Amino acid sequence: MKSQTSHSMHLSFVSLLLFLISWASASSVNYTHGDFLQCLNNHSTSISQVIYTPKNSSYSSILNSAIYNQRFTSPNTPKPMLIVTPVHESQIQAVIYCSKRHGLHMSIRGGGHDFEGLSYVSKVAFVLLDMFNLRSISVDVGNRTAWVQGGANLGELYYSIAEKSSTLGFPGGIWATVGVGGHLSGGGYGLMKRKYGLAADQVIDARLIDVNGRILDRKSMGEDLFWAIRGGGGSTFGVIIAWKVMLVEVPKIVTVFRVNRTFEQNAVKLLHRWQYVAPNIDNDLYIRPLFRSTITNVVVFNSLYLGGVDKLLPLMQKGFPELALVREDCVEMSWIESVQIFSSFSLEQPRDILLNRSATPRFYQKGKSDFVKEPISEKGIETIWKMFFKHKSVPATLEMSPYGGRMSEISESAIPFPHRAGNLYMLYEGVSWDAKTPSKNILKRLNWLRGFNSYLGRYVSNLPRAAYVNYIDLDFGVGNKTFAQASTWGTRYFKNNFKRLVQVKYKVDPDNFFNHLQSIPALPLQ
Repeated sequence: MKSQTSHSMHLSFVSLLLFLISWASASSVNYTHGDFLQCLNNHSTSISQVIYTPKNSSYSSILNSAIYNQRFTSPNTPKPMLIVTPVHESQIQAVIYCSKRHGLHMSIRGGGHDFEGLSYVSKVAFVLLDMFNLRSISVDVGNRTAWVQGGANLGELYYSIAEKSSTLGFPGGIWATVGVGGHLSGGGYGLMKRKYGLAADQVIDARLIDVNGRILDRKSMGEDLFWAIRGGGGSTFGVIIAWKVMLVEVPKIVTVFRVNRTFEQNAVKLLHRWQYVAPNIDNDLYIRPLFRSTITNVVVFNSLYLGGVDKLLPLMQKGFPELALVREDCVEMSWIESVQIFSSFSLEQPRDILLNRSATPRFYQKGKSDFVKEPISEKGIETIWKMFFKHKSVPATLEMSPYGGRMSEISESAIPFPHRAGNLYMLYEGVSWDAKTPSKNILKRLNWLRGFNSYLGRYVSNLPRAAYVNYIDLDFGVGNKTFAQASTWGTRYFKNNFKRLVQVKYKVDPDNFFNHLQSIPALPLQ
């Protein structure tokens, strides 16, 4: 049986090799492709089983399986020359070694929620390392920790925790299909950030394969690199194969509410008041206003409270009576049920919907982020409101995510994510479209977003105008050949932490093997 398996694997490899050599013509480029595959086989005997070329019947389904921003499914989008879906760490080491040897770019994809597609798109010939097979999760209830492999997503992590405990959770994002690797690499915020901070604040160890193929943990990588990977952006310092995170306490009962208020119901005054309340109210309470241009003149206040409704109502009556919250607006549930609700699932669906990687809606979209440090006046909010709802033909979203609490207690240099004390809330501004939207209308929506974002500049942080790296935005500029060039976007994401990130990058990856259009540059700095 063993010899038959080896023979089958050999034939599989030979067929792949013959295909790559004859892919187009017998040019030097195609010869390099064949050499690359030979190199992979020489350094990992089983790797041919997890390689997919464009002629493989599974290539397109694997490539598209984790493209959540549908604007990167266009036929004109550059595609990888091959995809590797490793099932073992040694296969990752082989891809790194052979990509370096043959001068090929390597992209690393976890969950696929990359705003600009940088984890699976490149303008140069590239290999896609897709981590989805490496998604095991080990929960240690006694020590309140979990090891999570880099290909897992948040829904799988939340589900695994809930299977072991009803009083432990994790303060990550709301969308179940978001990859853990990219989420933690950029900081990662969610509905419990005012109570516990970011997802990256909970990381206590990691396993990383560096540019030389070494497998490092926190002790062997050193504190500088361990600092950098917790919020310094994905695909920059190495391939992170697993994270060890602290779990957090959650009550057996939480309360969720969703309250709609219209312009005629004094929504502008409520939003103005919210700016003073949300960052300063009890840390167990998270209230997020949400606008959608398709729901005319309505703002939705949705909220997670870590406790029961009997405690929430007097808290709201004291801290935010203007919202006029009543018991009928509130629903008590478990923490894991709240995860389902905020990930746009219903409680009628089984819990294992969180494991379904195709259940989350996919859009064509473009997003931007900002941070607000001073309350916007009522007049300013009214102007923003009217500007947002003026063009009903532009499907747009505006979210206001409150800060304060634990976020203000953690130093802005504790990890690379610097947006801490002094921020009242974060803004997300986005537009979307579908496959049938004409090109001229797509351009109209993008121009509207950029114009709206430009107008908001008078109300948000400046010098630099800060942004969240997980909402990566190529409008800031691209390239990392010089520190000045990279600073046009780097200081917006990382502020004063950018220089230290550059120093760490040059130390661990001086030839800039791990890179994309907005990756940390490898430059020698004093």
